[in-house]
Amino acid sequence: MTCAQPPIAEFRKAALSCAGALCLVLPGPALAQEAAPSNPQIDYAGFLARAAALEPVRRDKLLSWEEFAEKARQEGALLLDARSPWAFAQGHIRGAVNLPISDFTDAALAEVIGANPDRPIYIYCNNNFTDNRAPIVTKRVDMALNIQTFINLHGYGYTNVWELGAMVSTSQLGDDWVESAG
Repeated sequence: MTCAQPPIAEFRKAALSCAGALCLVLPGPALAQEAAPSNPQIDYAGFLARAAALEPVRRDKLLSWEEFAEKARQEGALLLDARSPWAFAQGHIRGAVNLPISDFTDAALAEVIGANPDRPIYIYCNNNFTDNRAPIVTKRVDMALNIQTFINLHGYGYTNVWELGAMVSTSQLGDDWVESAG
């Protein structure tokens, strides 16, 4: 499925409009504060706009464990784990490649994903597991790594992203879960 997206300028305009509306309901002292310095390398409104635009796209990209496992094993697919190297080393889904979200850059993503921006990418995070123990301790629901990973991959031009939508336990995965011996 391809999703036509309006130009980013329209997203920014909508996000700024929404942000302005939110300011109207903030208490008085918040309005009296001086504006923070602007960093041209950070576009908060652009991020908000991208996130809002991708919400319905993401909803259509959630898979059951069975679908996720089958598709992630297909030739050319990439199973991406964006958790920390420590968490990945402690346990991950068999076949996953680790690239922490904090290391996402054009170059790092191209090195891991390859030259094909249409390559199918399958993602998961701690909140896909019911275990709630290291290395997959449950995060706050609105901070689940899937959200940031999905948005960031799309932002870098990788739009064939699929997400594990189900919750599973590591014991349910059997041999599909790799756990460190130490």
